[in-house]
Amino acid sequence: MNMKRTTSPKGIFFDVDDTLYDHLAPFREAVQETARPGEAFPYEAAYHRMRYYSDRLSVELGGAGTAAYGEAVEEMRRRRFQLALAEFGIPLSLEEAEVVQQTYLDRQYTIRMFAGARELLKKLADAGHVVGLITNGPADHQMNKIAAMQLGDLIPPDRLFVSGAVGWDKPDPRIFRHVNQLTGTAPESSYYIGDSWRNDVIGALAAGWNIIWFNHRSVAPESEHEPHHIVTSYGELELLLDELIG
Repeated sequence: MNMKRTTSPKGIFFDVDDTLYDHLAPFREAVQETARPGEAFPYEAAYHRMRYYSDRLSVELGGAGTAAYGEAVEEMRRRRFQLALAEFGIPLSLEEAEVVQQTYLDRQYTIRMFAGARELLKKLADAGHVVGLITNGPADHQMNKIAAMQLGDLIPPDRLFVSGAVGWDKPDPRIFRHVNQLTGTAPESSYYIGDSWRNDVIGALAAGWNIIWFNHRSVAPESEHEPHHIVTSYGELELLLDELIG
């Protein structure tokens, strides 16, 4: 009796913030406009500290769905700016941190996708691969960003996974397993592209996925984990995916 071997489709999933678009730009604009630091202010270093505190404080709150992302999360967002900017000599009151946070939020919807990102998403989708997004954050907030990038014509709604709607935050491997279950993909044939070491590299590895670390800001690894591949641009990523999946 002949038996056909069934293989899982290739799944290629992307992070959103600072992977599909420049997440540093709204941070820089918000700090410039509100805190007005000097010309030599290290925006990129401060940005990385803000993201560190954002991740840490989110975990302390309990992760995805906590308090329906209500006032506790708004306080966390203000606090992350206080803690991060204080490290660089800019003390903020809660009221001042709220102004920075609101300006930052407003600027996030002026999306600047990285060069080659949209073209690669279209190429992968046109080739018939299972292409989607996995992102941390409140559902409405993240979906507004996705809408601002006009990705609805490339990625169907059932392949958009936001932690606030799913119930698990990266790096929890359950969010990746959930994606596999709903998309009919297998971990060994799933690829994840993301910039965050803590959320993307560690999370995807824990779930048995292939991780491509998008290290476009040339940051140092934060642990002994080893990503399968490292790229620094969408040009490099396209060449790598051509080799890996054709």
